[in-house]
Amino acid sequence: MAANPIRVGAVSYLNAKPLYYRLQEFAPEVDLRMDYPSLLARQLAAGELDVALIPSAEYLRGVSRGYSIIPGFAIAARGAVRSVKVFARKPWNQVDRLALDAGSRTSQALAQIWLWRMHGIRPATIEELPLGVSPLESTADAVLVIGDRAMKVPRDAFQSEVDLGEAWRTMTGLPFVFALWVARAGVELGALPAALEQARSAGLAAADALAKLHGPRLGLSFDACYDYLTKVLSYDLGASELAGLGRFAELGAELGLVPEGVKLVFHRDPAVLVRP
Repeated sequence: MAANPIRVGAVSYLNAKPLYYRLQEFAPEVDLRMDYPSLLARQLAAGELDVALIPSAEYLRGVSRGYSIIPGFAIAARGAVRSVKVFARKPWNQVDRLALDAGSRTSQALAQIWLWRMHGIRPATIEELPLGVSPLESTADAVLVIGDRAMKVPRDAFQSEVDLGEAWRTMTGLPFVFALWVARAGVELGALPAALEQARSAGLAAADALAKLHGPRLGLSFDACYDYLTKVLSYDLGASELAGLGRFAELGAELGLVPEGVKLVFHRDPAVLVRP
């Protein structure tokens, strides 16, 4: 490893694996560290990481710190995402107490936006579902669950559930961007963007191997796991994804969940308007 490695933070969830597949082979200067999305955002803000795969809401909240997006990369969904769900014990319009998975501020904001826009509900009590605590242990009216464990919640444990990727598409007609590669201010990326491109290409080419390796631990069939990596998720940050991110910024600001008037800033590129 180089004397001054680039400290890169990523998540171990299945949905992120194609974005950093063999990254240290393509970029030996990278010090790759793994953690939950919300904790990566905290480490980036503290200067403990140089680049991190963080929730899009954390990027919107961090632009004032000089954050910039590494262009072209995202974890996004153009429909049902399977790994970000809200489970309810009551009818949606009766949800008064909401527990939010502590792993991602983006999914927390999205759940609240959906309840408000589609059901006119702003729960009186909002609490966190701590990392590592089963959603089945929560007594809240509804529980947001993200990541691999969202795909393992028993269907009969709750009265109803909603896939927030699908819900967002129905509500807006746009993809939803869950996470982005983000650099903190003053970081020199060097060859990292090219290495990230190599890693993504290699990861998608190895989707069958990833499905065989990780499907069994998640209780997913090979076909379901492979479909999740190759069809359910999008790893591009293109025009439609940027439009979805812009709409999320607008709706989040309406509820005070992200700052108002945020502009997207790309690495090496001055402010680009959030509303394309």
